[in-house]
Amino acid sequence: MLASYKAGITEKFYPSHADLLKDLAEIARDEVQWLVSEGVHYIQFDAPYYSHYLDPRQRQQMKQAGLDPDKELENAIAGDSHALQGVPRGSITVALHVCRGNSRSRWYTEGGYDAIAEKLFGLLDVDRFLLEYDSDRSGGFEPLRLVPRGKSVVLGLVTTKEPRLESQDELRRRIDEAAKYVPIENLALSPQCGFASVAAGNLLSIDEQWRKLELVVETAHKVWGKCSERACVEGLARQR
Repeated sequence: MLASYKAGITEKFYPSHADLLKDLAEIARDEVQWLVSEGVHYIQFDAPYYSHYLDPRQRQQMKQAGLDPDKELENAIAGDSHALQGVPRGSITVALHVCRGNSRSRWYTEGGYDAIAEKLFGLLDVDRFLLEYDSDRSGGFEPLRLVPRGKSVVLGLVTTKEPRLESQDELRRRIDEAAKYVPIENLALSPQCGFASVAAGNLLSIDEQWRKLELVVETAHKVWGKCSERACVEGLARQR
């Protein structure tokens, strides 16, 4: 929402960020309700701007613009919560992906989840958090201790930005580290983001992308046991 508010332009129509957020949340809520009416079982929000609230550089820019980044984070959570209001839980899984930038193998934010963990994990009522952990820019797993019991965390340990194939031993070691803070049965593994934020895609070939997905499946089998064929196919489809 912050990126959508342009000084000198937006205030001609919306006097404040809050006024714009109200309309945006209502638009998103309408779309969510349409998806529910169509019988979907999985709804995932892609939220690149939550990572702005954890990046020290972005936080400083907000302060220079006269904004309180912690208050803006609360407002963003309230907007997403409104958009998800009324979704029948149990029959529909609701998830949130915190993106750090991905288009054409680029990134735009860095920093651990510490600055947003308590509010994001505690206040946003989703079933699943998809978190990028493919580089040191993402910080450690310690903030995961604030994820409420029963919610799941998908660890984005496999990068979609470069063709280098991660070591399966390295992935299993990092999953074990994360399991110190979230029960292993509430963890999952995935690429850190999709392979194509824009039509041109990231700087990987199709074969390199498939090798990444195969690595995810093979590692998951060893950590959690084999999933059903349908479950594995559905899981891969969400990452394509």
